Amino acid sequence: MWASTHNDTLREKMARVVDILDDCQRKMGTGYLSAYPDEAFDMYEELSEAWSPYYTIHKIMQGLLDQYTLAGNRKGLGMVVWMTDYFSERVKNLIQTHSIQRHWEAMNEETGGLNDVMYQLYTLTKEQKHLTMAHLFDKPCFLGPLSLHDDDIAGLHVNTHIPVLVGAQKRYEVVGDHLYKDIATFFFDVVNSSHTFATGGTSTMEHWHDPKRLVDEIKISSNEETCTTYNLLKVSRNLFRWTKEVKYADHYERLLINGIMGNQRGTQPGVMIYFLPMGPGRSKSISGAPPSGLPPKMPGGWGGPNDTFWCCYGTGIESFSKLGDTIYFLEEGEVPGLYIAQHIPSTFDWKAAGLTVVQQAKPLLSTDSYFEVTISISAKGDAQPAKMSVRIPSWTSTVGATATLNGKKLNLTSAGDFLTLTKLWGDDTLVLQFPINLRTEAIKDDRPEYASIQAVLFGPHLLAGLTHGNKTINATEHSNDGLTPGMWEVDARNGTSMADWIAAVPHEAINSQLVTLTQRSGAQTFVLSVSATDDTLTMDEMPVAGSDACVRATIVVDTYEVDSTAAEHGAAAPVLHGPNVTIAPFDRPGMAITNGFEVRLHPGPEALFNAVPGLDGLPGSVSLELGTRPGCFVTAPGGAKGYGPGDKAQVGCRTSGGGDDAAFRKAASFTQAPPLRLYHPLTFVAKGTERTFVLEPLRSLQDEFYTVYFNLVTAAAAS
Repeated sequence: MWASTHNDTLREKMARVVDILDDCQRKMGTGYLSAYPDEAFDMYEELSEAWSPYYTIHKIMQGLLDQYTLAGNRKGLGMVVWMTDYFSERVKNLIQTHSIQRHWEAMNEETGGLNDVMYQLYTLTKEQKHLTMAHLFDKPCFLGPLSLHDDDIAGLHVNTHIPVLVGAQKRYEVVGDHLYKDIATFFFDVVNSSHTFATGGTSTMEHWHDPKRLVDEIKISSNEETCTTYNLLKVSRNLFRWTKEVKYADHYERLLINGIMGNQRGTQPGVMIYFLPMGPGRSKSISGAPPSGLPPKMPGGWGGPNDTFWCCYGTGIESFSKLGDTIYFLEEGEVPGLYIAQHIPSTFDWKAAGLTVVQQAKPLLSTDSYFEVTISISAKGDAQPAKMSVRIPSWTSTVGATATLNGKKLNLTSAGDFLTLTKLWGDDTLVLQFPINLRTEAIKDDRPEYASIQAVLFGPHLLAGLTHGNKTINATEHSNDGLTPGMWEVDARNGTSMADWIAAVPHEAINSQLVTLTQRSGAQTFVLSVSATDDTLTMDEMPVAGSDACVRATIVVDTYEVDSTAAEHGAAAPVLHGPNVTIAPFDRPGMAITNGFEVRLHPGPEALFNAVPGLDGLPGSVSLELGTRPGCFVTAPGGAKGYGPGDKAQVGCRTSGGGDDAAFRKAASFTQAPPLRLYHPLTFVAKGTERTFVLEPLRSLQDEFYTVYFNLVTAAAAS
């Protein structure tokens, strides 16, 4: 993070941490440095369960080495060298006392990327013992079969092995052993072809399972551990650096957007996720627990800002500190080269060419046909000719794509390639417009009966439908309770293209049709909500921002007018007004809430309400009169006794004489408040067999329940 910002406060803090750790290491006097005693390594060497002590040693070493390589703190380098001396001696004694085989057996624990950090250390010290130590952690029972192109990785613990693979990549770079380049390339192809979700990520219950059997995996909510995503990004980044092949940059883009950017709860600091569920009716807030049962024990979902120290907290937070590390790549040569691999708004100081490169991306909307990128290049004094290569993503098409340099049209090659320009750059502007479309992608499962299970993407953005089973889910072991086919079935029976069953939502227009209705009961403020389990209207407590309850407490109004007196009354939102109003749940626009408080796809007159000024006479309040029953209104339950969370709304009618008491008028009056939930700029609506679906980027969701993979019901399947 400091390398990205050069923030003085960060520098002071990290230097202090290094000083304190240095003091600890010196007081212990052996080179050992860890938060737990070295008896943990005695257990490791005895093949007892020691819960991955080398994993954390790798993290400490890597952090200290980063302090040296990124921030110039020489103390960090000395500490890593001393730690390496200690652990090299331990490994040597283990091998001499027992055998090299005993060392390999002990490595069945999670050792992290110890080989990786040792290869990095060797590049700095050139000491043979550091190279030897690195190679001793190149796990042969994993890398050996891959070198023979054996693709059987089922049953392996994912985050034990991807860091080893990253270390193998470093061996290729440091030693030049092409076998390890081949291993990494083959590994990526195996994982990406048979074991990845539509996010580009992998793992279920922290392991790989049978290839192309992902339907079985999405029945479990412990999918896509954040650590595996963090490390898989390293794999694709390295492969791109070596080959300049767009497919690796494409994978990085997909995995970064869909597998990292939504793993922090909004902008809430220190609230990260361990697993990212991929199944139907799932929520990040209830996302499974590590299968080991070892610390840290957790019920699943989001961690706490001050008391959670999972491995996925470290990798999750680090991922957000290095968002800029894979945008630009330099190519050395007589003519300096720059590869722009990711289209992320950023500024790059291209020192070798004497240029400043500024990349901007036009904010994307679901209604857009193009993704537009503008790259501005300016010279800083005496510039020289330079080559710039800009990625054309595989998800786009060159049919309809445009590229202009200073207004002059350029020829594009093909999607999945680079646009390369060599010139003496001055003040130049390159504008690219990439066609962006919706598409479906089949789940990686080769059984014919699951060919209809598809994910929906908009360019690189994975969309998730807001869906919920008919039971309240509070724990991961109940994630499959209450699921019905209708909550993931998309109706494509009458369509020949996606446009026949899915459409973009103009979010700004429809956001103006959203409202939340509140009412006071005692000292509490309640919201009128649509029950997730039976579609009835209920009175619920004011929900926490980002929760699924916010979806339930936001309704869509199809005739929505602004009262000219609203501002005078201090109203915070436009006013529901007029006869023949229909209201719909946020997650099912186009489906109306009826007078019987049910949600129907094809409602009749029973779905009409008359929105009249609140019977309580207060400014900004509204009462909902049933269109089919004049004089009868939606009322809060309980009468004078009040009500509690979850109590169902009722229908109350005025007496035949037209009179009613104050309690009735209050119960039938609701305050209009700003909507607790808004539609995302990348929102779509899809037609289902039993309901409509709101689809939004998976990365944008917090506690909402969602479905990633849909069952596309076609005419052929229906017959």
